[in-house]
Formats: sequence, C-alpha cells, structure tokens
Amino acid sequence: MKYRWFIVFMLFLACMISYLDRAALSVAAPLIAKDFHLDPAHLGVVFSAFFVGYSLFCFIGGYAADRFGARRVLIIAIAFWSIFCSMTAIASGLVSLLIIRVVFGAGEGPLATCTSKIISGWFDRKEQTTAVGFANSGLQIGAALAGPVIGLMAVQWGWRVPFVVIGIVGMLWVIMWSIFSSDRPEGNRWIRNTTRFSATNVSSVGLATAACPGKPLSVYLKSPIILATSLAYFGYAYILYFFLSWFPSYLMMERHLSLASMSIVNVIPWVLGFLGIALGGFTSDLIFKWTGNALKSRKIVIVGGLLVAAVCVALAGIANSVAMAVALMSITVFFMNLTLSVYWAIILDTVEPARMGGVGGFMHLLANTAGILAPILTGFLVQWTKVFTSAFFFGGGIALAGALAVAFFVRSPREPATFVDDLNVEPVR
Repeated sequence: MKYRWFIVFMLFLACMISYLDRAALSVAAPLIAKDFHLDPAHLGVVFSAFFVGYSLFCFIGGYAADRFGARRVLIIAIAFWSIFCSMTAIASGLVSLLIIRVVFGAGEGPLATCTSKIISGWFDRKEQTTAVGFANSGLQIGAALAGPVIGLMAVQWGWRVPFVVIGIVGMLWVIMWSIFSSDRPEGNRWIRNTTRFSATNVSSVGLATAACPGKPLSVYLKSPIILATSLAYFGYAYILYFFLSWFPSYLMMERHLSLASMSIVNVIPWVLGFLGIALGGFTSDLIFKWTGNALKSRKIVIVGGLLVAAVCVALAGIANSVAMAVALMSITVFFMNLTLSVYWAIILDTVEPARMGGVGGFMHLLANTAGILAPILTGFLVQWTKVFTSAFFFGGGIALAGALAVAFFVRSPREPATFVDDLNVEPVR
C-alpha cells in the first residue's frame, strides 16, 4: 500500500527539518562566537545546552507517545521546537542563547522514538528497519543542506535570519502532518476499504497488544540487550555530535577555510551519511532474510559499522591535508550511519508495541548524553591542546567501546528468528 510510504516520506521530512534546525547553530557558530565573544570552551557549552533538554525529553517524549499517541506528540513537539528555533534570532548573549537551546532541544527529543513507533504501526516486521532507515536518512539531508543554505543566508543577511526561516518551515510541516497522518492505517481518514490494513490485520501489531502492555517497563530497561545496544548507540552519537558541533569550526579554525568554502565542503560527509542510513536498514533486513536470525543481522551491521568508523575518525585527526581529513570523515559518517536504524530495529524486534515508546526513549536518552559530553569535552580538549587531534582520537575510542559492547554482551537467542525470548516476552508477530 503506497500511503504508508507517504507517511515515511513525511517522517523523512521531519527528520530533515530537525537536522537543518540543529546544524544551523554549528554552521553559524563562528559568526555567533564573534558577536558574543565566545571562546572554544564557551562555544562547547552552547553546543551541549541543546542536549540537556533533548536527552531528557527523549524518554519523556517516548513515554508520552505510548500514553497519548506518537502522532499527537509529534505535532506538539515539532511546533514547539520550530518556535524556539526561530527564537534563536532574538538571543542577545550567552545566557539567553543557552536557555533557548535547552528548550529547543526538549522539543526535538521525542522525534526518533515517535518515528519508530509510528512505523511499527504501519509496517510488517520484515520491512520495518528499511522504513526506519528511509525516514532517518532525512537527518543527513538536513545536515547536508545546512551548510550551503545556512552559510549562504548568513553571509547574505546575517546569522539570525536563517533561524527564523527554518522555524517557519517546521510549522508548515506541522500543518501537513495534522491533516494527513495517523498512528495506524485503520485510523486514517484518507484510506478507504484496504485489505492489507484491516481492523483484524494491522501490520504486525494488534490493537489489543498496543493498548495493553504485558510486561512492566523495568523488565526491558534492565535487559542486557537494551543496555549494550544503548552503549553502542552512545558510541555512534558521540562521533555524530562531535562532528555535528565541531567539524565546521575545525575546518575554519584549524584548516583555515572561509565560511563560504566550509559551507560547501561540509556537505560531502552528510551526503554519504544519507546513503549510509538509507542502506543500513535495508542491509540489516536483507541479512535477516538470508540468515533467518534477527540478532545476527543487527550485530553484523552495528559491530562492523562502528569499527570502521572508529578507525577512520582517529585517522582523520592526523590527516595531513583538508582533502584527506574530509575523505576520512566522510567514510566515518557513512559507516557509523549504517548502524543508526539498526539500534531502533532491536527495539522493534524485542519490545511489545505498547512499550516501544518508553524503551526507545530510554535508549535514546542514554545515547544522547553524548550530545552533552561531546561538545563540551571537545571544546576543553581544543582549548587545552590547541589542536583537534586528541578530540578525534577520543571519539574513535568511544565508538570502539560501543562496538565491543554489542559484540560481547548481546548474546545469541534460543529462537533463531527472534531474540525477544531473552527478555521473557512473547514475540511480536
């Protein structure tokens, strides 16, 4: 049924807008730092402020999605973050910028969990990871657009104007989503007389199951599978937020590129990141079809992707040219993004629908504490050492730890086609 792919496209746009919003500060950071007289350490704190609100509302937003519906939570969240993105334009100094970024981050927190929860209601299990991958690939497109769009607008009209423009774009998305979306196909007024998504055959998710959770949330949160996956997700997120926050400044501060040149060069890794996310979910689902073992398909992609990313980000720190540094970071971004959809696939594989929001939000909260740590640690490392090399090596080490956690602590299941049994939970069929 084609309408479900329209829902995925709308979620793709939401993800694209979220990273366009989020990356805007990184692109404009040199201009903002000059206006507000911020040193690298202060700039790192500004980057991290977003993730204080974001990390907390990853869990709160996921819990709310289970209780009130992911569609409704997304409407409120995206309207909220769009307003505060626009308010960045009225910041007058460090304190006001920090407050706006914390509240803005809270608005973006529920997006990832709500995306996965909505897809679980529209797709069969064998296609869910592919759909999550396509939706999440919008993140990289948004980040890729941020360089030229925000950079050129900032050069032309000043750094404040882009934040207002992308806030308006977010509100337009909210209007479209309010009109055309639903949590599940049987609740969508634009679908008529479908057989695939009838009331008695709704994807792989039954209404009764969605409404009546069988296990307490704590059962899932203590699971070794969830905890090890969260650590791997943290490794992914640490490199991501180091790159998202500091790579544009690295290109200007250490490689001495102009704002215009940096805005164009910064697109390259994000384009490869888009391909990585789009292919990661498809690759994992393909391995699942070949092997019949969900756990093996997830582990292969996560461990392999994070290992390559760890090596390449470390090498980027000692690259002897701009071209080599950008090439190595592009490879890093591609391979780390192969893993993104797979973290969420593990949630879809192991968690009953009525608990997906809470468990996904918990995992997302743990992972996104990297958003608080990476910008601050990078800022202090750069200020202390006067170069970026140590920050690149540290990011590689964190990713390596995540890969090892999945390799050694996510155990093989008794049931070859699913590893839900490790949680003593009935499989989602």
